[in-house]
Amino acid sequence: MGGDSMNTRLFLEINDLARATPWLHDPMAGYAKYGVVLFAVLLLAGWWTARLRGAGLPAAIWAPIGMLLAVAVNQPIVSAVHEARPYTTLPDILVLADRSTDPSFPSDHATMAGAVVAGLLLVSWRLGLLAVAAAAVMGFARVYIAAHYPFDVLAGFALGAAVTLLGYLVARHPIAAGLDRLERTRLRPLVRASGGAAAHGAAAAGR
Repeated sequence: MGGDSMNTRLFLEINDLARATPWLHDPMAGYAKYGVVLFAVLLLAGWWTARLRGAGLPAAIWAPIGMLLAVAVNQPIVSAVHEARPYTTLPDILVLADRSTDPSFPSDHATMAGAVVAGLLLVSWRLGLLAVAAAAVMGFARVYIAAHYPFDVLAGFALGAAVTLLGYLVARHPIAAGLDRLERTRLRPLVRASGGAAAHGAAAAGR
């Protein structure tokens, strides 16, 4: 955490990089704040891919639920650890983040990103790898703007992925049963594409 020398040293190295790359300030700050929209798009793509393939839909449905659950689980941990943000304890650092009184460890953004990565890897390895790249940039951006220490981000990734994967072990069968019932209703198009569209989607979607 913040008092750990390696954690602080890594943070300061990234902060030095931020000082040396003013041309990256706006893109990094923008992505650190609004990049959550990309993860929402990836989750939507996961549902669409699974619907076209006719496979993996329980995981696609669980992915956003697991993300919300992971962020909820993170809240009491954040409160219990109550780690100060870097800009409240380290003098003379470059701060690009909007200052907050919220604790720093684990990072909510990283928890969200780790959960989405785990959920999408259950749906499609191609979407999962896109999510891995998006999460890596998000984690780096949160440190770059001085909102978090590196270990805040790594802990968030691990927590988000663990909650999503463990939760899916419990939820997958009830979700699958619910989707089977839904498929016999007028809402069937939400869970399965038409035959032609599904065949085309299966050829194009990542497996």
